[in-house]
Amino acid sequence: MDKQELERRLQELPLLGWALTDPGKLEFTWRVRWVCEHECPMHNKTWACPPAVGTVAECRERCLRYVNCLIISTAAEVTDIGNMEEGLATRAGHEEITGKVREILAELGANPLVLSTQACAICDRCAWLDGQSCRHPEKMHPCVESFGINLIPTLEELGLEYEFGRQVITWFSLLFF
Repeated sequence: MDKQELERRLQELPLLGWALTDPGKLEFTWRVRWVCEHECPMHNKTWACPPAVGTVAECRERCLRYVNCLIISTAAEVTDIGNMEEGLATRAGHEEITGKVREILAELGANPLVLSTQACAICDRCAWLDGQSCRHPEKMHPCVESFGINLIPTLEELGLEYEFGRQVITWFSLLFF
């Protein structure tokens, strides 16, 4: 992989920030997954969420098969970060950028594992609910939290900012390659 070419192409995108890290430096914990299982209404409803993604240990094992983890972030302005509906309405732009980064990695010869935001929202009804395979596995990005990843310590270590007050929502994706 030509990392200079990757860097050049990333600089052309409207990213808030990005960094490469070793997947082994990520913190995987059941505490993050607990939130998915007990507070998220999408639990057990999509291929991008638990239990479909596997256990935290299985997710960790999948991520550690890769040498690199590219963390990307975007930001969007909102009137109040506490307004979940308004915040989620900004998610599509981040997912579009994540798809572009995935394409760049593919063009550079990688077959990335992509983790992104919230639950997958491609289909009106996920095939998971009907016991069928995902209809769009190339576009479906499991949620970072569904893999049990506590991203905050890594963001702080890499100097990637994530808090900008009550009028900015920050989105993150991880692309393993």
